[in-house]
Amino acid sequence: MKYKLEYIWLDGYEPVANLRSKTKIVDFDSKPTLEALPLWNFDGSSTRQADGSSSDCFLQPVALFPDPARANGRLVMCEVLLPDGSPHPSNSRAAIVDDADAWFGFEQEYFLYRDGAPLGFPKEGFPAPQGEYYTGVGYKNVGDVARAIVDEHIDLCIEAGIAIEGVNAEVAKGQWEFQIFGKGAKRAADELWIARYLMLRLCERYGVDVNFHPKPLGAEVDWNGSGLHTNFSTRHMREVGGEEYFGALMSAFADAREEHIACYGPENELRLTGLHETAAIDEFTYGVADRGASIRIPHGFVNGGHRGYLEDRRPNSLADPYRITGRILQTIESVTAQALIEDAFAA
Repeated sequence: MKYKLEYIWLDGYEPVANLRSKTKIVDFDSKPTLEALPLWNFDGSSTRQADGSSSDCFLQPVALFPDPARANGRLVMCEVLLPDGSPHPSNSRAAIVDDADAWFGFEQEYFLYRDGAPLGFPKEGFPAPQGEYYTGVGYKNVGDVARAIVDEHIDLCIEAGIAIEGVNAEVAKGQWEFQIFGKGAKRAADELWIARYLMLRLCERYGVDVNFHPKPLGAEVDWNGSGLHTNFSTRHMREVGGEEYFGALMSAFADAREEHIACYGPENELRLTGLHETAAIDEFTYGVADRGASIRIPHGFVNGGHRGYLEDRRPNSLADPYRITGRILQTIESVTAQALIEDAFAA
């Protein structure tokens, strides 16, 4: 049987990589597995990943999903390799540590745009101020096209086997959010990239663009930006935790503030102003249920003996989830390793 394999990868554009894809038709005697998928090449000179004089780059399949939009179709997330088989410099997935027991939940905010403005904006000026749009219902708050897109995107993600956990209209007019959960840094990020891909492909049919910029309306106006709030936990955080360990973790996050900000998306200074439910970009803060802090601590975390998950509210909507998860795990592992050493000496 012939299968339509949509090979999907990240290009070499900076500071923000774009999703790219192309279709390969392959005969399989049975349903294809990840291991059975062939390596494929592409013209890297057209994606800012190679020179024209030596343009071949290669796609290594790393995650496989059903394609809900095609019969006998599969979505294939790929890493980009150099001709010698080593990771391409733009390959952020290959560069991160992974941990199957690390859980991540992404809250992807975005705007739906048409004709250069968010859906529902008048041709000139602005709609009514923010207030009723968040989780809003009714035409005046969410229009009609947006709801149709969002509902169809839910179905596409579910059919693709992506762990989408919720959606809602967001604070600004034309702004929405979907939430993706995953176990393991790479798998969680794979699922978010595929969810983004499905949203972009879906919006093609509606004549609508998806705007992931963290502050598309500008920093000078009183409209919320878009984040990629990242909830995270490790087995140690969930099962051991403790107030002392939590304090050490926050100290490590504070010390690595600049390194985290560097991985949390471009132009974040436009969004992280200390206003509109954000912390200031040059500070590190944390607080229980505080949406104006760098790290929001759920009540359940404290009530459960400082065990569970935390929310990093600094990543922005354009950020690469591979880089986010990799940096978070790098900081956590430095603290967890020290805690394990101290426990061993105390035993």
